[in-house]
Amino acid sequence: MEAYTDFAKVYDEFMDETPYHDWAEYISKLIAAYGISAPYKKKTGSNNSDSNVDGSTGDEASEDGLYDDGFDEASGENEDALLLQEQNLVVELGCGTGSFTEEMAELGYDMIGIDYSGEMLGIARKKMEESGHDIMYLEQDMCELDLFCTAGTIVSVCDSINYLIEDEQIRKAFTKVNNYLYPGGLFIFDFNTLHKYRDVIGNVTIAENREDCSFIWENFFDIDTNINEYDLTLFVKHKESSGSDETAAGIMAEDLFERSIETHLQRGYTLDEMKAFIEQAGMTFITAIDADTHEEPTENSERIYVLAREHGKDVNN
Repeated sequence: MEAYTDFAKVYDEFMDETPYHDWAEYISKLIAAYGISAPYKKKTGSNNSDSNVDGSTGDEASEDGLYDDGFDEASGENEDALLLQEQNLVVELGCGTGSFTEEMAELGYDMIGIDYSGEMLGIARKKMEESGHDIMYLEQDMCELDLFCTAGTIVSVCDSINYLIEDEQIRKAFTKVNNYLYPGGLFIFDFNTLHKYRDVIGNVTIAENREDCSFIWENFFDIDTNINEYDLTLFVKHKESSGSDETAAGIMAEDLFERSIETHLQRGYTLDEMKAFIEQAGMTFITAIDADTHEEPTENSERIYVLAREHGKDVNN
C-alpha cells in the first residue's frame, strides 16, 4: 500500500507530542538570522522582546509597517511590492497534515504547503478552514516542484528529505529548490542521520496502543543501501455504522478495529553527503545544527538542520 494513505487518518493522533510550535519558533529565528524573509503580519500576542539566534529582535522587519496586519495590498501593483511578496514567501516541502505549516502561518508567514499525499493534504485543508489562515496547499512530488514564483525561504522538517532514497532524487529536488528560491533565498531542511537508522532504530520494533487506534512499527535496516524499511501495521477503531449495533458474529460494532499495512522507505545520510548534494544542486552551504541540542552536530546526532543559500540568480536581472 502507498505510504500515508490509511496512516494519514491517525497521523496526528500518533504525532500529538511532536513539538511543532517549538520547531516553528526556532526555524523563525534561523530565518531572521540567515534569511531574507519576514512575517507579513505580527503573530497574535507576539512579544517583541524575544531574541533571534543572532541576538536581534526582528523589530527591524516591522518598523516600516510592511508586515503588520495593515499591509496595503494595493501596493502589489508595484513591481517592488511584488518582489517583496516573493521574498517573504515561505514554502514547506513535505508539509503532511499541515501542523508545522499552521504554526508558521500563526507566526505571520505567508505559507505554501507541498505534499505528495492527497490524504494528508485533505486534513491540512480542514485545519486551515478551522484556523482561518490563508495557506495554499499543492499536491506535488518535491522532485517535481513547480511554483508560480520564487520564494524567499523553502523549508522541510520532520525527516521528509529522508524519503528521497536515491542520489538522483536528492539532486533533482535540491536543484528544484535552488531554481525556485528568490535570489539570496534560504533553504532549511532537517534529515535523520545514518547513525539514527543504523544504530538507534534500525531493526527495532515499536508499538503503541491507544483507545481508538494502535500500531506496530517494524524497522529493517539494510547496511548495503543505508535504507530503513519500516512496515507499519495499523489498527483503527471502526467508526462506520451499518445500522446494527451487533455483527453477525455477535461482536459489538464499536469493538471492531480495521487493520491496514503500509511500507515506508527512508534512507540515512551523513552530513558530508548532504553538503555534497547541496553543492551539486548549485547552492551554497551555510551551516548545520543538531536539531535536538541546537549545537554543532556530532557523530551521535540523530537529526540535523542544514541551511543553504540560493546561488546563481540576480534580483536585478
